[in-house]
Amino acid sequence: MTASDWAFLDSAQGSKLSELFSVDGGRVRMWSMDVGGIWFDWSKTHIDGPLLANFERLAAARQFSARRDDLFSGRIVNPTEGRAAEHTAERGEGAAESVQRAKAFHGRMRSLIDAIEAGALGDIRHILHIGIGGSALGPDLLVDALGRDADRFDVAIVSNVDGAALKEVFDRFDPHKTLLAIASKTFTTTETMLNAESALNWMIAAGVEDAQGRVVALTANPQKAFDWGVDETRILPFSETVGGRYSLWSSIGFPAAVGLGWAAFEEMLEGAAAMDRHFRLAPLGENAPFIAACVDLYYSQGRGCETRAVFAYDERLRLLPSYLQQLEMESNGKSVTAEGMPLGRNSAAITWGGVGTDAQHAVFQLLHQGTRLVPVEFIACIEPGHELDDAHHRQLLNNCFAQGAALMAGRANADGARSYPGDRPSTTILLDQLDSRTLGALIAFYEHRVFANAVLLGINPFDQFGVELGKEMAKAMDSDAADFDPSTNALMARAFG
Repeated sequence: MTASDWAFLDSAQGSKLSELFSVDGGRVRMWSMDVGGIWFDWSKTHIDGPLLANFERLAAARQFSARRDDLFSGRIVNPTEGRAAEHTAERGEGAAESVQRAKAFHGRMRSLIDAIEAGALGDIRHILHIGIGGSALGPDLLVDALGRDADRFDVAIVSNVDGAALKEVFDRFDPHKTLLAIASKTFTTTETMLNAESALNWMIAAGVEDAQGRVVALTANPQKAFDWGVDETRILPFSETVGGRYSLWSSIGFPAAVGLGWAAFEEMLEGAAAMDRHFRLAPLGENAPFIAACVDLYYSQGRGCETRAVFAYDERLRLLPSYLQQLEMESNGKSVTAEGMPLGRNSAAITWGGVGTDAQHAVFQLLHQGTRLVPVEFIACIEPGHELDDAHHRQLLNNCFAQGAALMAGRANADGARSYPGDRPSTTILLDQLDSRTLGALIAFYEHRVFANAVLLGINPFDQFGVELGKEMAKAMDSDAADFDPSTNALMARAFG
């Protein structure tokens, strides 16, 4: 990989967005598409035909089609750990053997959910799901987005090792009616296991009969869960080749499946599978995840943009920016290539964002008039998530669309404090409605967009060694021989005496 691979970006920065629209009357048609009830509009970005053609040539040089085939065929795409990445098999798109294994694991999960609904584990009204990272962010997004009107079970997802997070749930839930779900791929995650022990002790202290019998394990290490004391009939495995931040489709999605119902969980898988097929089969010039990745890379590599902002103009998607932070930055926040050589250029942008219209009154000042160029992504739904007066939803969408228009158009003023430079890019993703199928497709779109970015950059998006060093040092702090830098030693002395 050389700098010349990206030389085409040097001559791709001339036209302003307003000029692109003025010379191309079909720009909206050319740079928008509908995929399974999701409308993608890249027309307010600087993408154009020659730029996309150059990215397609880069994709050919990177053997993009072969790498994509490797992903869907269950071949090794995570070279540092010698693994496949088989999250697509969880929704039926992958190697036949892996798809069958995933179906068997799903069948096991559904049988346990049926037993819970039938009262086989007692009178269950609350589901306390404990995990962290990918074992919590995905399920939390699903339950918050789709479960607001659900009346099946109260579902709480706790990730923070701060005892205040657990205490809040303990104050709300009846321990005699609580099912404890422990989600950890290895079943050794320090924060998760401490929270799990505290939750189990809470149930025992309350006099719950056979509290251990109210524990479900969601893991790729069934033996470890069994050794911890979970009955094998309540261990829901998933494959070692399913990465944590890609695992909500597996048994890690248990709180969503039990809280929303199996039909909703299955529809989510089907929506994701439809996006899988689109990504696998659509030509690159008509391929939503690939085009989105090209736009990402144009701004990060060609314009030096270090961040990307995501704003959900729908309260039900308020957790999406947090979910995408892990998906994008843990996957592509790398400084070496897949071969272990220095990357020599920027990798993933810093993903951040919030919820509209709140964010407009908090951070949009910088987006409109700040000195940094920040590509913005707006996500909204045509169908509202409530039955209030239509004026609420119309004003919400008006604000969403107006922000994109204002970022692009700008407004000149002799008073610099009141001048808007414009030519600031945005993408809009508009869902027909927010349901299980569409949310599944949307999340799968982001997964494949991350993969496309990684292939074009030449990096491995499926390892995450960057999270390990701090965790190792945290464990070492409990040792009598712990000795760190003077600042850290002073902090420990002040906090612990």
